Amino acid sequence: MESISMGNTYIALLRGINVSGQKKIKMAELRHVLEDSGLKNVKTYIQSGNIVFDSEQADKKILQEKITATIRQDFGFDVPTLVINGGGVKSILEANPFSDEAEENKLYYVLLKSHPKEELVKQFNTLQFEHEGFHISNACVYLFCKNGYGKAKLNNNLIEKKLGVEATTRNQKTMLKLLEMTLG
Repeated sequence: MESISMGNTYIALLRGINVSGQKKIKMAELRHVLEDSGLKNVKTYIQSGNIVFDSEQADKKILQEKITATIRQDFGFDVPTLVINGGGVKSILEANPFSDEAEENKLYYVLLKSHPKEELVKQFNTLQFEHEGFHISNACVYLFCKNGYGKAKLNNNLIEKKLGVEATTRNQKTMLKLLEMTLG
């Protein structure tokens, strides 16, 4: 069996599955259908749609489309999918402006599928949220939620609407675990 280098290990983040009984997907079934579609060494982490896999395909957009199409075909619904590699996750984690001042359970990452328009970022930066800090980069909106994400006004839906991009949110623990999974 041919070995695949770390450069070909990716993370797919699915948005909105297994939430409140909606878009239910069992992780064992998901691993199976993704391997049948040609992805290799498919692993999942928790039930919220975190997938680590290897692929010889280097174009993340093609991989996103492949995963979305496979889920549509096998499970019958559309799921927004974002693909990133371990290096991308590492860069996002290292660039977190809140990592020194916040406990791990207050840090969240809203990963952006595309770069937001500069004018929308400027408008967004004028907003203020009590007990919530944020910083916008091209790949991620970093959140520091002093009272936790569950009570936050600044959430994935609001960010998508205000910045005009698809996004999906993960907490610090999940991001660290996904990075670890890409390393071995």
